[in-house]
Amino acid sequence: MEQTSEKSTKRTGLYAILTVLVVCCALAGISYWVCSKAVKAEYHARYAGIMNIAAEKLAKTIHGMEMNAMNEFDEVEKHLDSPEAVITALQSKTSLNPEIRGYFAAFEPDYFPQKGRWFEPYVHHVDSSAFEVRLVGSARHNYFKSPWYIRAKESNKSFWSEPYYYYDGTNISGHYTTFVKPIYDKAGRLICVCGADMTFEWLAKELQRIDASIKSNEMLNSHLFASTNDFFTVVVNKDGSCIAGPEGKKVALTEEHLIRDLENGKSGTVDMTIDDVPSTVFYGPIEYVDWSVAIVVAKEKK
Repeated sequence: MEQTSEKSTKRTGLYAILTVLVVCCALAGISYWVCSKAVKAEYHARYAGIMNIAAEKLAKTIHGMEMNAMNEFDEVEKHLDSPEAVITALQSKTSLNPEIRGYFAAFEPDYFPQKGRWFEPYVHHVDSSAFEVRLVGSARHNYFKSPWYIRAKESNKSFWSEPYYYYDGTNISGHYTTFVKPIYDKAGRLICVCGADMTFEWLAKELQRIDASIKSNEMLNSHLFASTNDFFTVVVNKDGSCIAGPEGKKVALTEEHLIRDLENGKSGTVDMTIDDVPSTVFYGPIEYVDWSVAIVVAKEKK
């Protein structure tokens, strides 16, 4: 009887130890699962928040450029009595908006008979303080066939053009997008199409400035869980192609569901490999334009 009781006691103690071990393992597993979920949630919230901040900063800058451009266009509309008055109007506020590479007014054929079929004065920055005037309309640069001119003529509203490359062999050649506004007379006839050019070189520098300000912001980097993830910001068109970003970085969102999101101005995330680096991309729309901002976050090595 005593041996049976002793064995039973040992067995009970062993069961108790095993039960405690099982419970401890279960608690450890649950704790790991909860912690893992928390880390993932914090990771997603952090970079989705950074993406929204970048989009807001870009939207604010772009909207400011639009407002300055509209002031310039209003001056042109008030001074349509002569070609010289138009050029003076274009020059009037150019120095107030250094982010804009140049302003132009592309007139309908023979609006000023003495200027012939093409009259498109272009006032553009040579550097941060100086600017010059060129007449760029010609048979070689037949702006009547340009997509931005055709769209302006048909839409009767202002807009940002699709990205394009302009080349004339001079220092104004480059990749551009243009804020466009058609101007009409009292009878509703098109007079000219005004435009303000933004270069993608400038946009790339603006993205670098935004990245640097975010990375140096203590409040934005006071997240709960330590992270060594590096990231950079790009702007993508609604077809998924990259408009601007760090030099040498190739980012393209080409999958069908991603392009649908970009076309519809939706936000989302996608895991993909960029330049041989496994990454997560957080993307979302930019107000005022048909583009999206994307934050590319390199995954931590395990």
